[in-house]
Amino acid sequence: MQREPFGRLDSLPALRTNILPFCRLKAGEIWRDPLKGHRVGALDAGKAEDVRALMKSADKDSQEYSQLGIHDPPYNITVGGKKTRALFQTDTAGYTTFSRAWVSAALSALDTNAALYIWLGADQNAGFQPLPEFMFLMREFPELQSRSLITLRNQRGYGTQKNWMAVRQELLYYARGNPPFQVVYTDIPKTLKGYYKEAGGRKTTNQERGNADTIRPGNVWVDIQQVFYRRQENVPGAYAQKPLSAIERVIRASSKPGDLVTDFFAHSGTTLIAAERLGRVCRTMDIDPVFAELTIRRLEHLRATGKTGWQTENPFPELKNYKV
Repeated sequence: MQREPFGRLDSLPALRTNILPFCRLKAGEIWRDPLKGHRVGALDAGKAEDVRALMKSADKDSQEYSQLGIHDPPYNITVGGKKTRALFQTDTAGYTTFSRAWVSAALSALDTNAALYIWLGADQNAGFQPLPEFMFLMREFPELQSRSLITLRNQRGYGTQKNWMAVRQELLYYARGNPPFQVVYTDIPKTLKGYYKEAGGRKTTNQERGNADTIRPGNVWVDIQQVFYRRQENVPGAYAQKPLSAIERVIRASSKPGDLVTDFFAHSGTTLIAAERLGRVCRTMDIDPVFAELTIRRLEHLRATGKTGWQTENPFPELKNYKV
C-alpha cells in the first residue's frame, strides 16, 4: 500500500522550513482567485482587523457579509499525542479567551440572516473539555439561536481496553436571524414504516411524506467516513482534515448558489473545495502560511485535474526528494 509522502505538516519543523519558500503568502497577505472570486488569507481568526481585511469589498469602501460560516478551530485537545501551534492544548481560561475572540470576529462577518457551524471535540479523559465550556461561552452572543448538536462518527478513535472508544466529533449549529434551510438526504434507504400523522384528512406515514427513497440526515452522521489516505480527497500532512461530504452537506442545507461562505480555519481547504463544487464563493484563512498555500494548491489541483485531493501523491512536488 502506498503511504503519504510525509507526516503531519504542523509538527515537522524541518519540513515546514523547506516548504515556506514555496508559499506565496506571508503573514497578513491575501490571495484573490481571479476566476470565481474566492479569497485565501494567511491571517489570524482572532484578530478583527484580519477578518475585516478578508471581507472587504472589491471597491474597498464597504464590507461583504457571509450567509454561512463553517469554522473548525483547534479543539484544545492534544491530537495524536502532539502539541503544536495548529493543534494545541492550553488551559481552559486561555482557550475560552481564544474562542471568544475568534467567535466575535466571525460574527462580524456574518449576515443578519445566516447560519453558523462550529466543529468541536470533547476529551473524555479531561472532563469532556472543551465542549461544555464552549457551549456556555456561546450564550454570551444572544443574537445566535442554538439549533442542533450534530455528531460525526470517525472511522478511528482513541480509548483503552477499559473504556469505550472515542470516535466522534461534534458540530454545533447556530442561527442568526432567519437563515434558509434546505432539506437534504443521505444515501441510506428508507426501511422503517410508522410515524403516522394526519395530513390532508388522511393518515400518512413518514415514508409517504418524504421526498426521496432515502432518509434525511439526523443529528448523528454515521454515513460519512473519515478514512482519508484511501480516498482521492486526502491531503497529505493535514491531520485535522474534514470529510468533503460533511462540508457539502452543510453547504447544501444552509446556503444557496451564489452565497458567500466563510471558514477562518482553512487547514486542508475543504470548505473552499466544497464551495467551488457547489457554486458558492468562499472567504477562508489560516494563521499558518503553509496551510494557506495548501488550500490554494488544492483549488488549483481540482481545476487542473478534477481531483479533490492528492491521496498519497505529494502536494509539494518541489520537495519530491525530501526525506522526513
